[in-house]
Amino acid sequence: MKPANVLLLPGWENSGTKHWQTIWEQRHGYRRVEQHDWKHPLRGDWIARLEDMVLSCDEPAVLVAHSLGCILAAAWAAHSRNTHRVKAALLVAAPDVERPELREQLPSWTPIELSALPFASVLLASRDDPYCALERAKLFAHAWRAQFMDYGPCGHINADSGLASWPEGHVLLQDLMKD
Repeated sequence: MKPANVLLLPGWENSGTKHWQTIWEQRHGYRRVEQHDWKHPLRGDWIARLEDMVLSCDEPAVLVAHSLGCILAAAWAAHSRNTHRVKAALLVAAPDVERPELREQLPSWTPIELSALPFASVLLASRDDPYCALERAKLFAHAWRAQFMDYGPCGHINADSGLASWPEGHVLLQDLMKD
């Protein structure tokens, strides 16, 4: 698979310089799905941008989503007629945007789409993610028909979690790309 067909879907406010998504982009040539507004994300705008990026791939894409990017992947899959153009998705640290404090800040992202994803997917969740309880993450995985992985206590599985280039995550991605 060509690196340009691996699409990185950062979460709210984008992924910073020390985030594993940014490191993977720099190291492996994967493409970030750049959004028009990282601070005030609108679901419809983000879905349209992901659709454009999927259509720009010359072979089926693999999605690598973090945080709100996971909710984006599910919302896009529920509305797109081009889901056949995605081979698989690695979904990391999906937030529960239906929690009152997140719903208030991200009003266009509720309700969370809970339809089965039409491509292979793995959802990783942390036991101490401040944005999603483990049981809610399990519910998302079940609804999306994603393989669920309990990643232990690792916060939001981001730069603050001390993962650096997160080689274990990249192995999971490589496995998804093989199938």
